[in-house]
Amino acid sequence: MKKLLNRLINHETISKEEAKSVLVNISRGEYNQSQIASFLTVFMMRSITIEELEGFRDALLELCIAVDFSEYNPIDLCGTGGDGKDTFNISTLSSFVSAGAGIKVTKHGNYGVSSKCGSSNVMEYLGIKFSNDIDFLKRSMDEAGICVLHAPLFHPAMKNVAPIRRELGVKTFFNMLGPMVNPAFPKNQMVGVFNLELARMYGYLYQNTDKNFTIVHALDGYDEISLTGNTKTISNQTEGMLSPEDFGVPVLKQEQIHGGDSVEESAEIFMNILNGKGTEAQNNVVCANAGIAIATVEGLQPKEGFERAKESLLSGKGLTTLKKVQELSKN
Repeated sequence: MKKLLNRLINHETISKEEAKSVLVNISRGEYNQSQIASFLTVFMMRSITIEELEGFRDALLELCIAVDFSEYNPIDLCGTGGDGKDTFNISTLSSFVSAGAGIKVTKHGNYGVSSKCGSSNVMEYLGIKFSNDIDFLKRSMDEAGICVLHAPLFHPAMKNVAPIRRELGVKTFFNMLGPMVNPAFPKNQMVGVFNLELARMYGYLYQNTDKNFTIVHALDGYDEISLTGNTKTISNQTEGMLSPEDFGVPVLKQEQIHGGDSVEESAEIFMNILNGKGTEAQNNVVCANAGIAIATVEGLQPKEGFERAKESLLSGKGLTTLKKVQELSKN
């Protein structure tokens, strides 16, 4: 590690194989906490290369506890986080709305590191059981159309990194990796990323897989479709730009999609929206993201996906989906 750190501090890059090897060695407990913290810090001070990102991804996928849900043809809706915007839990809400619309979802998530409240914080607060038991997860898929994959249960290799990430409290390259290392290996993916450079890298890496994907980045900095302006999209077929008009909705102000200042507040916003008590702005931003997920799986136009999502949310199907997972979690 010492040699590697010296090279990185001298602005050298490392190969895909070296990147993979470092994460494997971290998982084996071969480095101390100071070395790991230094390694993470280097990548906050310079851009990561595609080779480095690919090596890190390959290591985590190789080391993870994999679950096979290919029979369901599921999608994961996941953002990298790290955009510093403190929105409410848009991608998690969109996951339940998508499942309510009949799309199977394997939702990969974790506790917030650089945000006040990550996906897992809200799910845990709302009584969702975190498990890597395949029978429980399949029951969840069969009965609710969604299962929640809490990252630490599927990536035991990262137990040496988790406390350091928590103490650092800022985004690291693990934010970039999160959506890429879903242990269900879903063939469909909607990924939100925090900058355009990362959108391009994701696009390049995903082009070399068999994934059906849409990568989104709102041009004013969000790792999701924010409806506060235009959103860059990259998919299997094309690159494009989405505007609020494409969904038939008005442009939003940033404060309209701000999240809670605590897990309790975030959960309250979450339940208000699913209960049909969300503001029009909140409903629209959730349905825009869910709509693109639905459109990605079913080959629809954005507006068609949006309408499907809106029907799921306003009819209470998204809420029913959540209640089903809560019910299964009690057994």
